[in-house]
Amino acid sequence: MTPARPLPLPDGPQLGLRERKKIKTRTAIRDATYTLIKEQGYDATTIEQIAERAEVSPSTVFRYFPTKEDIVLTDDDPLLLEELCGRPTGEPWTTSLRYVLRRAVDLGTAEEPEVTRLRSRLMVEVPAVRSRMLESMSVTGRLLAGAVAERTGRDEDSLEVRVYAMSLIGGLAEVSLYWAENDFRDDLRELLDRALGVFEHGLATTGT
Repeated sequence: MTPARPLPLPDGPQLGLRERKKIKTRTAIRDATYTLIKEQGYDATTIEQIAERAEVSPSTVFRYFPTKEDIVLTDDDPLLLEELCGRPTGEPWTTSLRYVLRRAVDLGTAEEPEVTRLRSRLMVEVPAVRSRMLESMSVTGRLLAGAVAERTGRDEDSLEVRVYAMSLIGGLAEVSLYWAENDFRDDLRELLDRALGVFEHGLATTGT
């Protein structure tokens, strides 16, 4: 759920022409959407306008993204999780998480800072986007549960793994919301570290 650019898979196979075309079309749709939203707002932007700007048909847009909200929210979670699973097996779990998530944040804020902020702001300001975000969290949580299970040797359907995975996904979503609600004043990496610190050390009681 982090605002991220796609991460390159290390030492992965070269993509074929068909896959490269899919990525190109997907990117064109998302770029067209962001441009239109910046020009005229989220509600005024239609699938037909997006298709025209991306030079594809409306049916193609729907084939890649079931709803307009998905265009804004869809991350490259499978790529992030594949990189997470590729970390050294002896590395502490939170160290692995911090490494992968920092890479995602660094790529997103360095290469497309305006888009990164736009996505986070839409999660706060547009009820339909917020609602769809909550729906998508369950899918991402199931993907993460598989990675957690592989690292810990636990059953991915166990209550403990499911609770841990969904707690982490929910926490990362809150990082993006908090960042936007506070006008992006905070450093996103620091917010991420603070969130992961809660998972590492728990929530300390402050004095009154």
